[in-house]
Amino acid sequence: MAKDTSEHIKEFWAEIPRKDEEYLGSIRDWQNVQVAPEQDVIWMKGFTGEQAASPEIQQLPNFILYELRDGLLFRKNALVPSKKVRTALLWTTIDKALRLTLPQSNNNFFGIDEKVKVTLKPSEEEHPAFALLSSVGEMKDFIIAQPFFRLEKISWIMIDDKALFLGNPLLSFPGKTFWESNGHLLPAGFDFEFKNMSSLLQRKYNAALDQWLLWNEDASVTVINKSDFRKLSASSFRLTEKAKEWN
Repeated sequence: MAKDTSEHIKEFWAEIPRKDEEYLGSIRDWQNVQVAPEQDVIWMKGFTGEQAASPEIQQLPNFILYELRDGLLFRKNALVPSKKVRTALLWTTIDKALRLTLPQSNNNFFGIDEKVKVTLKPSEEEHPAFALLSSVGEMKDFIIAQPFFRLEKISWIMIDDKALFLGNPLLSFPGKTFWESNGHLLPAGFDFEFKNMSSLLQRKYNAALDQWLLWNEDASVTVINKSDFRKLSASSFRLTEKAKEWN
């Protein structure tokens, strides 16, 4: 007879002070997690084993994770229970409980208010370069010297005195490189402090994926319509450069 393995399935609970509720925005899209308020504490349950060991959980301040055993709550690797399981709590899914509101974009630039702070941090993960931001003055000779077949797979747009190039493979031009994630163009070597923020911001500001969100290391961002990009060629670069001089 096959052994019943249900007894080995762990059930995780957690608590976090209500004053630190804003930090739960990083796990708001974990729809399997349920939350319930109790005085100055927010209780949570429903974590998978993978979520319970994730970096998103470990970075939450004052967050205490428990394993539920026989109606008692044990801290990780503890032999003695810390608390009895709470009863009569009103549970709801975390995405419905946390009504995160982000400000609307302001023309081609927006910032995020302090309640839901977006931060970029250095990342050890490597990603292929997808975009390149270069000074127009430095690019002129490089563009003209390139054969057509090396340019035809690249699209580009002017941003003030710089040119943003998209494509794969990118040309070996001088400039600042970016990688792509959920419609975000993030500086090479950087990522969101909370990775779930990528999809949250995409759903809020770029649901149709018809824009690029170009980020700086200080978490400021420029919003660019994808329809404004044009195919790269020596002639289009010259014409755009001339038009810029006339304006």
